[in-house]
Parts: sequence; C-alpha cells; structure tokens
Amino acid sequence: MKFSYSEKGNYDSGFPFFISKILHLSHIQHFFEKNDGGGGGEVNFSVKFILMDKNPVKDGILSLLQTKAVVKQDVYENTKACFNQLRGVLTAIPEEYHAGLKVTDNRVSLEYEDRGEYVTQLKVAGDVLVFQMHTNAFEFDRDHEVWKNEYVKSEVYNSYCGVINIYNFLHDSFRYNRQNDLGYLIARVFINKEGHFFVEGKRQKGMGLNHFGTSMISPENWKRIVEVAILYSLEFDLLVPPYDDIKIISMVEMSEEILNSKMRTGKRLGFKYNSDDVNQ
Repeated sequence: MKFSYSEKGNYDSGFPFFISKILHLSHIQHFFEKNDGGGGGEVNFSVKFILMDKNPVKDGILSLLQTKAVVKQDVYENTKACFNQLRGVLTAIPEEYHAGLKVTDNRVSLEYEDRGEYVTQLKVAGDVLVFQMHTNAFEFDRDHEVWKNEYVKSEVYNSYCGVINIYNFLHDSFRYNRQNDLGYLIARVFINKEGHFFVEGKRQKGMGLNHFGTSMISPENWKRIVEVAILYSLEFDLLVPPYDDIKIISMVEMSEEILNSKMRTGKRLGFKYNSDDVNQ
C-alpha cells in the first residue's frame, strides 16, 4: 500500500518524524525529497510512504483466496455443467432402448425423472438408478492412489474434484414409500476443474484412476458409465435375507408393515456388500 504527500512551504526537518509518529510508521519506509524553490527558504515537499508491514497470516489468507478457493469454485461450476450434460444423456436413453425392445411391456420400461437441481433418476424395470451431485469440492487423503498419478503430480490443484454418485434402489422402495429400504452405491464419478475424470465403481473398467488426466468427460463417456451401471443393477439380484435376521418382529413393526408396506428391504440386507457378489 502506498501513501503520497506533497506540500509547498517552509522546510522543517522534523516533518518526516512527525508523520511517522502519527501513522506508526515503524514498519514504513519513507522517501523525502527537498527541492529549493529559488530563495526565501521555500521548498516543495514530496513524501511517499510504502507499507512494509509483514503479516504472514493475512498473506496466507489472501494467497488461498486467490488460488485454492478459486479452484474449488471452478470445480463446482464444472461439475454442475457435467451433471447437466448427464441429464441430456439420461433423457435420451429410454427412447433408444424402447425402440430396441421386441415386445412392448410397460413392466420393464425405462423412465427418466428429474428430482431437483442436484438429483435425477432413471427407472429400469424394477430398479432405479439415482444420480446425485454433491455440491462441494473434495480433496483426497494423503494415502490415496491419486497422488501417484502423473497428471496430479504436475499440478496439485488438479486433484480437487466434484463427485457425482450413482445409487441403485428397488423401484418398489419409491412406489410404496418404504423409507427404511436400502440403496447401494454402485459408482461415483470424480470430475476436476478441467473436466478430467475417473470412476470408482462396479465394473467401471477402463475409466479408473489410471484414466485420470487422459480424457475429458463427454456425452459418450457418460453413456458408457450409465450403461455399465444399468447392466450391473439388472444383474444385482435381491437376495433372501438370512432367517435369523428376520425371525423376530414386534407388534409395532408388524402393524406399520401391514398398513404401510414398510418392511425394510435391500438387495444385500443381512449380507456384506462385496465387489465380487455378482458374477463378472
């Protein structure tokens, strides 16, 4: 920060000290120029003050506001744009697959439904895929494999990503409003500020971490991700829960279940949800 002062008048050698005392210029460097006006003791004063105060905390805040904070906002805006791109892909899928079905059967139809700014879903026969965008930007923990990626090594801020989660629910969970039913995360898509991405999830081969930094998210890539998720969900069957897990029930629970069809259901209820529980 710079201050300037100029005045025409009698020279007073104490002037710079006086200003310094008022402005507490123990951390300010000042320059004093004296120009003789041609007699009579009149001079022109030109004083400039340059703030030299060092505040590492403030400097750190300003630095992060101009770097990391901006990156996180860029990540959010780009992830939202990619989520809207996904919406376009999901909208077209039902018509494409209905055209490929040899027999029209509404029981196995595909239906797209927009459920808000950050949530959309695709019904596929008795399954529903829910696509949910998180509104925050994420960083990976220090032990994550992402830090071995050359693209991230070249620029640390490339690691900040938005996340779009893909969950698999039973359609009857929505149809009968079974609030206690379980959904399963079958994929999540990480997208950074530049549109580079990678996918963690069931069968999402060829789009894993090694893929990060080599290509951008696109409608074609979205369609591939969605179709793999659909195929997995259709093969991911509802298993009969272990007998011992459901053999006891209270009257309150039974009354609620009879009246509201709210018996808790999940494809792996009572089982561990493993990566190898569906034939590859």
